[in-house]
Amino acid sequence: MRFKVLVMVLILVSGCQKQSDNLVSKQNLHTNWEFHDLEDGRWLPASVPGNVFSDLLSHELILNPFVGNNEHEVQWVSEKFWVYQTRFSVDEKTLQKGNHSLNFEGLDTYASVFLNDSLILKANNAFRTWNVDVKSLLKEENTLKIIFEPTHIFEEAAKKKLGYELPEGNRIFTRKAQFQYGWDWGPKLHTAGIWRAVFLESWNIAKIEDVYLKQLSLTDELAKIEAETTLNLEEKTNLNLEILVAGKRISKTEFQLDKGEHLLKLPFEIENPKRWWPHNLGNPHLYEFEIRLMKNDNLLDFKTLKKGLRTIEHITEKDEAGESFYFKVNGVAVFMKGANYIPQNSLQSEVTEQHYELLLNDAVAANMNMLRVWGGGIYENDIFYKKCDEKGILVWQDFMFACAMYPGDEDFLNNVQQEAVDNVKRLRNFTSIALWCGNNENSEGWQRWGWQDGRGEDEKTEIWSNYLKVFDSILPTTIQQLTDVAYWETSPKFGRGDARYTTEGDAHDWWIWHDGHPFEDLEKKVPRFMSEFGFQGFPSYEVIKFINQSDAIDITSPGFKNHQKHRIGFERIKEYMERDFPMPTNAEDYVYVSQLLQAYGIGKGIEAHRRARPYNMGSLYWQLNDCWPAVSWSSIDFFGNWKALHYQARRSFENVLIASEIKNDTLQIYLVNDDLKDYEGNLKIEVIDFKGRQLQSYSKEISVGSNSSEVHFQIPIKGYTIVANQIVFVGTFKDKKSLFYLSRPKELALPYGEIKQKIKKVADGFEVEIYSEVLQKNVFLYTENKGHFENNFFDLLPGERKVVYFKTEVKEVQNFRYRTLNTLLIK
Repeated sequence: MRFKVLVMVLILVSGCQKQSDNLVSKQNLHTNWEFHDLEDGRWLPASVPGNVFSDLLSHELILNPFVGNNEHEVQWVSEKFWVYQTRFSVDEKTLQKGNHSLNFEGLDTYASVFLNDSLILKANNAFRTWNVDVKSLLKEENTLKIIFEPTHIFEEAAKKKLGYELPEGNRIFTRKAQFQYGWDWGPKLHTAGIWRAVFLESWNIAKIEDVYLKQLSLTDELAKIEAETTLNLEEKTNLNLEILVAGKRISKTEFQLDKGEHLLKLPFEIENPKRWWPHNLGNPHLYEFEIRLMKNDNLLDFKTLKKGLRTIEHITEKDEAGESFYFKVNGVAVFMKGANYIPQNSLQSEVTEQHYELLLNDAVAANMNMLRVWGGGIYENDIFYKKCDEKGILVWQDFMFACAMYPGDEDFLNNVQQEAVDNVKRLRNFTSIALWCGNNENSEGWQRWGWQDGRGEDEKTEIWSNYLKVFDSILPTTIQQLTDVAYWETSPKFGRGDARYTTEGDAHDWWIWHDGHPFEDLEKKVPRFMSEFGFQGFPSYEVIKFINQSDAIDITSPGFKNHQKHRIGFERIKEYMERDFPMPTNAEDYVYVSQLLQAYGIGKGIEAHRRARPYNMGSLYWQLNDCWPAVSWSSIDFFGNWKALHYQARRSFENVLIASEIKNDTLQIYLVNDDLKDYEGNLKIEVIDFKGRQLQSYSKEISVGSNSSEVHFQIPIKGYTIVANQIVFVGTFKDKKSLFYLSRPKELALPYGEIKQKIKKVADGFEVEIYSEVLQKNVFLYTENKGHFENNFFDLLPGERKVVYFKTEVKEVQNFRYRTLNTLLIK
């Protein structure tokens, strides 16, 4: 690999750069914080970054809001004024620098900031970054105080000023995480506090304000890049900028600039570049870049970042069916497989780097190549996008607007404008960002949720005009000016009541669940790109025990019911369960079957979407994770346990998939191939009964094209009708296997049979070999020991020996417990 420079270059002997007294310094202000209720006045230690709920909980002044009904007992916290304060010292050397800025990366939300008793900032947006010049106020010993005011004070005033009601409630007036006001999967917890970093930045002569590595073009032979670098100078001076790639200095540009802010555009090239790919298609290669600001060989400031080289296109083109919706990465149409992501904790400061690491590893393990950061949460911390870059996960990024109509006064619009600028500039160097979307379901809500009912024409016109100001003007203009990633106004493009729902744009299918339609509708109504669809499942036994603070599995306690936030959630699960599965008679089995039900339905949808490629080019289910212990649509519960859905997603998202459906009394067997290479081999279909007897066998040599979905086998099923509930079609191609049943799970004539286990201690856990002489449906292995089963909720064929790895820190396990659908049906 070689680098070619397009700017004035000096060939220098490599060596260490001098670090002068003028190097920009950064002092984190995360220690010695205290807090108190404005009415109380009793100071207590606080954590920063943090939030008031976590601080109160650490002092045992509130009950854990994630347990039982405690959520209702802590609502008073959000009604109070909270004061945070710290004292910090600045050394004489730093104090003598000519410029000092206090930077707040996240204040939640309405905050008055005082430095040494002088008001320096009135903040009103949790998503913005606030930088304040404090040169005139800074001393050797300093007191920093922040007063957080309750959101309802500002919301009521804004509501009164507006003069009419906007959907959905007062949350629309406050720019903070909307889900904190309560959602149908999360609690009502209005946090307050310093939720992101706060630091003092001091400098002389000049500093780097921002660097954007803009990719101008990319081929296999050459990448052309431009380093858009924003500098701030305190005086007219001569400086130079150096660019390093993978530790190698490739350019040094000299210039003279006047005092003030300047944007420099420095082009350079990388020959024979390595491309970044989603992990399921290749290596997500990242280059290490460093930009150094120098004066007379003395280092003044520097920025380092990792970035991959790739092209990404969002394609929406008119065609015979309507309009396409898909992504091209490096010129290749890529089927997007993944889920919707919400904040990992209602108390965001409790989310550690390890939480991000584990959850994103789980996404990769389930063969996901895209996550949608949903618009009712937060613009995630940098570490989230950094890890997505490293792991090869693409990100659909919503702006933080969801399920509502928002005001359009000048102050609100200016606030939104700066919020967009702050976050687009912060995130634009991350390779994983594939799309910016204006909002979640706002347009659909306006068009078909009754939000226009009872309003006059002038009022409706004003509300829609304000919608367009944000989502058709401010946000797309900001995207166009600051990044090369595409913008999409709203998700979905059309609501499910619109005839164009399946033919244009992206879709949210809530016919399933909200409207009670059968899972089979997911196979009949396939859109161009499914960006939301889902079904609830109960969490693990571990989560249920935590909610109830009991070792018993109780799903009827008032406390547990509080963790089901959908008004008819329990009823809807029961309705679908009665339709497709045997009804359990105890709580443990009910939890188990609810997870099977969730996996069964969403698995049908995923595989229908994949069979339909290239008409459909994406399947993102709702939702990946939880923000608290709950009954929800997640595939991973709050404690990180995989539900049956996550195991099903891993199987259904494999690059090469055997997927079948019945059409016109014929079993059509597809080979779906997301790989960028062709395959040839033998496709074998065996029809066996549940005791292992082979009734029929089919075999065919096939060629499977890259990036394709095609029917490779058709089998009339009329002759199997009489034994439909006693057989399974087993398809194999190379190392891939799939099972297809002709009957609903509740109709299967599953036999009784024992499962035998052999347990072996291995590094970091245990291997368990399981065996049965009969087909065992939906084998669920579990234990009281904390750990993770690599495979679970699977079907075990008659006579098959399956080895499952259980990762755990436990040194000894006597036996694993299990549940199967067989035992429920036999009962």
